[in-house]
Amino acid sequence: MHETRMTCQSTQPVVFLWPHLLWLSCGLTLPPALASLVLLPQGLCTCCSSYVKCPFPDLCVADSLRHSGARCEANTFDGERCLYGALSDAIRRALRDYKQVTASCRRRDYYDDFLQRLLEQGIHSDVIFVVHGKPFRAHRCVLGARSTYFANMLDTKWKGKSVVVLRHPLINPVAFGALLQYLYTGRLDVGVEHVSDCERLAKQCQLWDLLSDLEAKCEKVSEFVASKPGTCVKVLTIEPPPADPRLREDMALLADCALPPELRGDLGELPFPFPDGFNSCPDVCFRVEGCSFLCHKAFFCGRSDYFRALLDDHFRENEELEASGGLPAITLHGISPDIFTHVLYYIYSDHTELPPEAAYDVLSVADMYLLPGLKRLCGRSLAQLLDEDSVVGVWRVAKLFRLARLEDQCTEYMAKVIEKLVEREDFVEAVREEAAAVAARQETDSIPLVDDIRFHVASTVQTYSAIEEAQQRLRALEDLLVSIGLDC
Repeated sequence: MHETRMTCQSTQPVVFLWPHLLWLSCGLTLPPALASLVLLPQGLCTCCSSYVKCPFPDLCVADSLRHSGARCEANTFDGERCLYGALSDAIRRALRDYKQVTASCRRRDYYDDFLQRLLEQGIHSDVIFVVHGKPFRAHRCVLGARSTYFANMLDTKWKGKSVVVLRHPLINPVAFGALLQYLYTGRLDVGVEHVSDCERLAKQCQLWDLLSDLEAKCEKVSEFVASKPGTCVKVLTIEPPPADPRLREDMALLADCALPPELRGDLGELPFPFPDGFNSCPDVCFRVEGCSFLCHKAFFCGRSDYFRALLDDHFRENEELEASGGLPAITLHGISPDIFTHVLYYIYSDHTELPPEAAYDVLSVADMYLLPGLKRLCGRSLAQLLDEDSVVGVWRVAKLFRLARLEDQCTEYMAKVIEKLVEREDFVEAVREEAAAVAARQETDSIPLVDDIRFHVASTVQTYSAIEEAQQRLRALEDLLVSIGLDC
């Protein structure tokens, strides 16, 4: 009996004790939901979910795993490893032909997807590069923030040009497109025949990190091809590590440039290089209590439906020309410059340093500006405030703004201190309101808040010694319900 290991997205190896799965020996990526799959009996048809003898067990398992979220991308390094180890041509064809739409492709408010759309759709682009007849729409602000070479060229030789024609014979359009993909997303996908062109452009544009990544990847692919005769790798992919901060730090440079002079004193020393005289080329001005923030429509329209309606649609009652630079200026009401600064950094870099004391105000604005990701950041910040005095108030805020994770954290904390909370009037009132909110509630109907607390009390029981403590907490909760006339 053979043993085969498979690499999963959860980083935990899956061991299959089944000879028919030898084709999965390498390269196929599984979602975490399949990480618990350990043993499959020979002859189990996973397509029809019945314990019958299947004439094509290998193909059935391949289809089942792919429908469950496993990925095998042809013409990529990892994909070729999987195809090379496939047991039959039928399995290879099935792996190549399958098309999958993953949850990450459908996720809204996803920063990497936004940057990819910004590149592909060219929304509010302000420069077009024509490379041997092929046009590439781009944004000066992104190129300048990501590359000092582009920042200098756009401010000197290419300054004021809406179309830049590149005719040099060594500039390959495919490689140039891959370079733009890297500048926008931190990722690069290019055919192996164009790798040398990409390395040449990386040197020219002084992108030393990209150059070192390309060289390391090429060496890795060469070693694999040498060890697997007959393997053909057609596409090389560079992906940043999950916690790599370089892309977001570069985009945060645009937020630094957008700040009005009176608010830049708190920046201190920047954690990344700030090009001398960098011109971010803003195209809109937001006025907040007399402060002017020089921003970019591409980011605000792409990140927020509110700002898209404000800037692209017909809601322009407050638009006027900014005195300096002739930019369209829009006055924002009901927000302070400090709070808008948090919105600014989130829109550009998907992150902002948010102290808990400012989280309430930022949360209200994030809800108004339709920024669910910023709301979640506020929820994580508010979770730091939990104590006996604040937990009920934070729980109310979580329900109001539909922050499910924060709401669960609040009820989990309530379960730990329930014996003290039952003596607090704000908690008693919260229980009454929850009971009243249940439409046509009968005497024995459950109360959501009480159910959540009971669940967390029970989930903490790991040993026999913890049972008595959990029972005491539950008795305290039951006594409160009886005292206020609620039986559930």
